Amino acid sequence: MSDILEKTNIRFGDLGVSGDREIESLFRQIFDRANNEVNSVGGPGDLESFRVRWVGRKNSVFSRIQDNWLVPARSEEKRWVGGFFNSYKKQVEQIIEERKSAIEILETKDSSRGASEVDLSLPGVIRPIGSHHLIRQVFQEIEDIFFSIGFSIVEGPEIETPYYNFEALNIPEFHPVRDDMDTFYLDLPKGAKTPLLLRTHTSPMQIRTMEKQKPPVRVIVPGKVYRRDNPDATHSFAFHQIEGLAVDTDITFCDFTGTIEYFVKQFFGSSVKTRFRPSYFPFTEPSVEFDVSCFQCDGTGALADGERCNLCKGIGWIEVGGAGMVDPDVLGFVESNGYDPEVVQGFAFGMGVERIAMLRHGVPDLRRFFDNDVRMLEQFG
Repeated sequence: MSDILEKTNIRFGDLGVSGDREIESLFRQIFDRANNEVNSVGGPGDLESFRVRWVGRKNSVFSRIQDNWLVPARSEEKRWVGGFFNSYKKQVEQIIEERKSAIEILETKDSSRGASEVDLSLPGVIRPIGSHHLIRQVFQEIEDIFFSIGFSIVEGPEIETPYYNFEALNIPEFHPVRDDMDTFYLDLPKGAKTPLLLRTHTSPMQIRTMEKQKPPVRVIVPGKVYRRDNPDATHSFAFHQIEGLAVDTDITFCDFTGTIEYFVKQFFGSSVKTRFRPSYFPFTEPSVEFDVSCFQCDGTGALADGERCNLCKGIGWIEVGGAGMVDPDVLGFVESNGYDPEVVQGFAFGMGVERIAMLRHGVPDLRRFFDNDVRMLEQFG
C-alpha cells in the first residue's frame, strides 16, 4: 500500500514501524503531501475544502491519525506519536493560514484595478515567538531551587589548566581516573607555560571559588563540559553539568542528604523518594551516588498494565548524580584562604542536565537537544 494517506486508515500496530525515526518519517510524508496539495488551492472555497480534508474534526487526515495511530499506540511509542502528531498538525495549520493570506492579497490586487497593490489594512504574517531551549529551562529551574535555600550561582571558564581540572581536585597526573576523564587538549604555541584543555567537569570552580572566597561557601555551578565520548543516545562529546558546593564549620553528611532530598522533591515531585549508594570519586570522601524512585511507575518497576517500566528498566530507581563530603586533601589546596580541614567541612555534588531533562520530559535520545530541530524544540516552548 504505497499511498501514505491510505495508511491513515490502518491501526498503528499494523503499520510495522517502530522507533522515533520511522514514526517521524511517516509524519514527514504526510506533511510533504499536504504541502504539495496546498499549492494547487486557488480560492477561499478550495482552501476551506482543503482545511476540512486535512484538519477537520470528522474523517480528516489528522482525525484518522489520532483515532488509528495515536490512540491504539503502545505506551512506549505513544509519546513519539503524540509529539509528532501535535508538531505536524501545527505545521499543516500554519501552511493553511499562509495560503489564506496569499489568496487575500491576490484578491485585493484583482479588485483594486489600478489602486495600490499593497493593502496596509491586511493583517501581517504571524511569526512564531521563540522560547528558551529545554536545557536552559531545566538549568533555570534547578538554579531557582538552590537559590531559594541560600546557594549562589557562579560560572567559570570552559578552557582550564590541568591544575584546576585535575591536580587540585585530588587527581594527580598518573591517577587511573584521568583515563576515563581524558579530554581535548588545545594546540598552543611553543614555549607556553602550561597545557590547556576543555574542562571535563564543572568541578574546577570548587577550587576557583574557594580561592576567591573565604568560608562559608554555598554555590552551584552550571556550565558546559567536554569529554572524548562517541555520540550515541546517551553520550556526547559536549554536554552540560550543574555542580554544587557547600563548606562551613558545622556541615555534616545529614545536611547533604537533606539538601539533595529537598531538591529531588521540588524538581521531581513530593512523592519521589531518594536513596544513596556508596561510590568513589577522588575529590569526595565518603562518596555516594544518589538515585530517585521512578516517577513513571512509582518505584514499583512495573506499569499499570503489568509490563516492565521502560524508564527505570524494572528496577524502580533512577540514577541522577554523584556526590559526597569534600575530601580533606582538596581543602588542603586552599587551606591558606581559611579552609583548614581540621576546622571546616563541606559537601559537593554534580548532575548531568541532559540526563535530568531526558528523564523528566521523555526525550529518548540526547542528540535531539543539539539537532536544533524546531519540530522537537517547540514541544517544550
